[in-house]
Amino acid sequence: MRAVRNSAEGISVVAVDEPTGAGVRLEVTSVGICGSDVNLAAGLGGFTYGHEFAGVAADGREYAVEPNIHCGRCEQCRLGATQRCTDAGHGFLGVYQDGGMCDAIVVPDYTLAPLPTGLPGRDACLVEPASVAWHGVQRAALAPGERLAVVGGGSIGLLTVAASRRMGFQVDLAARHPHQAAAGERLGAGSVDGGYNVVIDAAGSEAGLARCVELARPGGRVVLLGVYQPTIPVPGMISLVKELSFVNAVACGRRDGVREFERAAAMLAENPGISSTVITHRFPLADAAEAFRVAGDRSAGAIKVVLHP
Repeated sequence: MRAVRNSAEGISVVAVDEPTGAGVRLEVTSVGICGSDVNLAAGLGGFTYGHEFAGVAADGREYAVEPNIHCGRCEQCRLGATQRCTDAGHGFLGVYQDGGMCDAIVVPDYTLAPLPTGLPGRDACLVEPASVAWHGVQRAALAPGERLAVVGGGSIGLLTVAASRRMGFQVDLAARHPHQAAAGERLGAGSVDGGYNVVIDAAGSEAGLARCVELARPGGRVVLLGVYQPTIPVPGMISLVKELSFVNAVACGRRDGVREFERAAAMLAENPGISSTVITHRFPLADAAEAFRVAGDRSAGAIKVVLHP
């Protein structure tokens, strides 16, 4: 079986053992390359990449996979915040453990989300990043009349625009590249002008976070969807003077007893234009090295790059 891993020679497709163990075996149909995958590939790692993926089971049913491995028993899981599971075994498929960038994988049955009508398997790898975006908008806790902006025009930023519009909110987008701004307009975003109650950081960069702080009005909130290591570079004085609040958001969970992952899948099924806007490149699994190169060059027009085993 083939899998995408990293070594001293860089990203490559290697032969690995067939997956075993308890769970449901899926033949992977699509897997997205996330910005975090590109960052992980900057170092060495002996695991299979891919936390954004979908596949088909032996009975022919198609699923998107929520990669959050959780216990379901701890206090956080019982509250519905499975992304904050406190069990020692908590983690995410494709992040320092084998993920879906391969021909086939065995996953726990609780990770499966049946694809709704209207969402093809070749696009269903978008459910995971869309659920991250959905959760971020929920964490913003927008009140009627509040103004919202998103900073960052990559896949998470654009899916945050889509989720905001689906929830009925007006949203403006600050994007670095013209093709990202054009994609945001297709999804219903306006142009930024400042004075926002909530600014969602989907850039994950020092410059992007500084822009969020600049755009937020005094007393506003900044929602952090970007991933920072090891520290978050918050601009000190202006944040202090504005008395800004910072809200962290990671992965997704359950709200009112419903998986945010399933709500994201439904959004994509209802509006196929989201997938056609966000997915810009597709490659066979064998071309993973080139796909990673393209995914790492945002200036060349890439938004979401997808591999198909």
